[in-house]
Amino acid sequence: MFVSHLTLHDFRSYGDVEVPLDAGVTAFVGRNGQGKTNLVEAVDYLSRLSSHRVATDAPLIRAGAEQALVRAAVVRDGRTAVLEVELNPGRTNRARINKSPLPRARDIVGILRTVVFSPEDLALVKGDPSERRRFLDDLLVLRTPRLAGVRADYERVLRQRNSLLKTIYAARGSSREAAIATLTVWDEHLVASGSELIEARLALVADLAPYLGKAYEAVARGASRDDARVAYVSSLTMLADPAGEEAVGRLPSRDLVAIAFRDELARKQDDEIGRGLTLVGPHRDELQLTLGPGEDNRLPVKGYASHGESWSFALALRLASYDLLRADGDDPILILDDVFAELDADRRTQLAELVAGAEQVLVTAAVPEDVPSVLAGTTFTVAGGEVTRVER
Repeated sequence: MFVSHLTLHDFRSYGDVEVPLDAGVTAFVGRNGQGKTNLVEAVDYLSRLSSHRVATDAPLIRAGAEQALVRAAVVRDGRTAVLEVELNPGRTNRARINKSPLPRARDIVGILRTVVFSPEDLALVKGDPSERRRFLDDLLVLRTPRLAGVRADYERVLRQRNSLLKTIYAARGSSREAAIATLTVWDEHLVASGSELIEARLALVADLAPYLGKAYEAVARGASRDDARVAYVSSLTMLADPAGEEAVGRLPSRDLVAIAFRDELARKQDDEIGRGLTLVGPHRDELQLTLGPGEDNRLPVKGYASHGESWSFALALRLASYDLLRADGDDPILILDDVFAELDADRRTQLAELVAGAEQVLVTAAVPEDVPSVLAGTTFTVAGGEVTRVER
């Protein structure tokens, strides 16, 4: 799979730009602020309908414009499909495949698959649990696109349930009793979508774990594949034991997850009403990352790992994602966004050698020297809104 042509209209800094691309390695080189990251961000947006840099679509629209357009010709197994998304902040985004409108924009998710390496990846190991949950869910949706709907349903029900909890706290008498009866209905909606999401996350972590160990061994000096571990830690008491590679073959069923979810909601109901918040569910779960030889010497990466170890773990998470998606049958597009400038010479070389064989690699760099020689390929200079191919 690779992108053979990229078109942007009023996306970020670009009014209009057309960029022909090839399989293999393509580097976009230019000083900071010239728009090179905007190009690869657009490709990634078509994959996930979200940016690896910002949380909402509004910053993606060029100043003074009302909407933006991202279009890419994607080649897969010798056939080309044109994917297109129209971004409309405050309104519904629209998506098309080969000019045919899709019922929902999210129906385009997963057709193009990307894995992004960027300086923001340190947040995966040093940031809040929400960063790691987002990492999991993005990977889930790329593997199983219909889970985008499950994720959206859960977030919608969660917002409405939180609003109802606040209403119950303020209500009195019969109004309060009626609101609590309504809460039972929303509990079932929350359990239905939340249990499916938790079940899928548990299976994903079990699938990802062996790839993570192999990837960490490849990028960290002197490491073994048993050093890096990942486990899913649930907010549901009945599922509190972390589920990682040891859990293969004994993951809880969705029915068991649902039972645990209902039990926890009942147990926490008074606390939730008092705080006006849903205190259990996939939005409160954590992806536990640990390092160390042997079970007795294992420590959380966050707070204990050195800067170099943290970078190696973040790179390993991305490489593991790539290998897992590749095992599903397609080479994802690899995007290396200004990542080499953040790495020491050894990690730079190791990463470049590991990804050089991908079907398509898109690299951004401030200067040509930041791109390792093993990734020599097509180069574009990016300056003043112009994207120019460098002829060799």
